[in-house]
Amino acid sequence: MSQPLPRRLLAEYIGSAFLAALVIGSGIAAQTLSPGDVGLQLFENAAATGAGLFAIILMFGAVSGGHFNPVVSLVDASFGGMRWRDAAAYIPAQIAGCVTGAIVANAMFEKAFVSISTKHRATGAHDFAEIIATLGLMLVIFSLTRTRRGAAAPAAVGAYIAAAYFFTSSTSFANPAISIGRMFSNTFAGIAPSSVPPYIAAQLIGGIAAVALLRVLYPHVTPEEAAEVMLPHEDTVPGTVSSRSGSQ
Repeated sequence: MSQPLPRRLLAEYIGSAFLAALVIGSGIAAQTLSPGDVGLQLFENAAATGAGLFAIILMFGAVSGGHFNPVVSLVDASFGGMRWRDAAAYIPAQIAGCVTGAIVANAMFEKAFVSISTKHRATGAHDFAEIIATLGLMLVIFSLTRTRRGAAAPAAVGAYIAAAYFFTSSTSFANPAISIGRMFSNTFAGIAPSSVPPYIAAQLIGGIAAVALLRVLYPHVTPEEAAEVMLPHEDTVPGTVSSRSGSQ
């Protein structure tokens, strides 16, 4: 039986809130635990984010697919894994969740509930890094589903994001919703509002490039396979058969 859209939106909202709280909260903790050592702070932030993302996808993936990222939802819809109108509904839930998570993280560490970040990040190199980071993330996710290894997606996504903290100059936001959420915390993981539009544009370009490349590498991605992102969530387009039919 397919999960109702309101239930899936709630899962995306809560999961996105956990994601933002995880990224921002671990960044604040890293600054407190390792003052003056930016490399160690980044390592702690990356390790917590990678491990936590693995857990969050497992928590909510079976309900909504565990996207927590508008680019994932849009790429999924482009392959027929979900309806476009549902992808459009996912996006505000993901953004609202990330904003909520930022506020929660601030509150947990006795910061102002809302503090607009002053950390300017957008440069030509950083924007290019966001294209690469997002492209790589989409390739990880959809290559696994295409080769019927979707069960490995939570671990693979967590590992990729943790690694991309270090191999990209932007520390791999790769997610428009988290980019918006991180504006609301003037801490280690924050981003100034003026840096967000170029980051989001770069992330969307990365998503488009991923769709084009995936169509070349895996020319027969089916809606059933796309519906396995991140975990099976029974939201294929009308007329297709979900890979989870009869599993409940």
